Amino acid sequence: MFPAITFAPAPPDAQRWRRPFPGEPVQAAAARRFTAALLAGCPRLDDVLLAVDELVVNALRHTKSGQDGGTFTVEIARWDGGIAVSVADQGGPSEPVAGDPGLDAESGRGLRTVSAAADGWGWFGNDRSRTVTALFAACPARDPATLEAA
Repeated sequence: MFPAITFAPAPPDAQRWRRPFPGEPVQAAAARRFTAALLAGCPRLDDVLLAVDELVVNALRHTKSGQDGGTFTVEIARWDGGIAVSVADQGGPSEPVAGDPGLDAESGRGLRTVSAAADGWGWFGNDRSRTVTALFAACPARDPATLEAA
């Protein structure tokens, strides 16, 4: 089993963006587009997009966010040397775990994939609200003037 690690939050001067999404499976693609537009040019973009996709799918499958009327929120924080991507959901009955589902399992590898792609990950919350965050190093901040095009 791969436990979540403890990590420091993004620095106070990080650039931050947050967007809520309806709790529908098609919104995973919208969350990836949102992230890609903000992080264009990041050398770790593929890893970040993989993590966003896995975190969104987990929120939709395992929490109240995937039920009728549910929502989830994606937050991106970017600073010189790092990126944090977070998905806040509406909570669920179990805690996020990056376990080993076994060779024959058809699912259960989402957080294990995140732990392999990211430099660290962690979560906080309870059965009413939870946030799962993945951290990535080596993505320099963008000039705010160039963000208007994103």
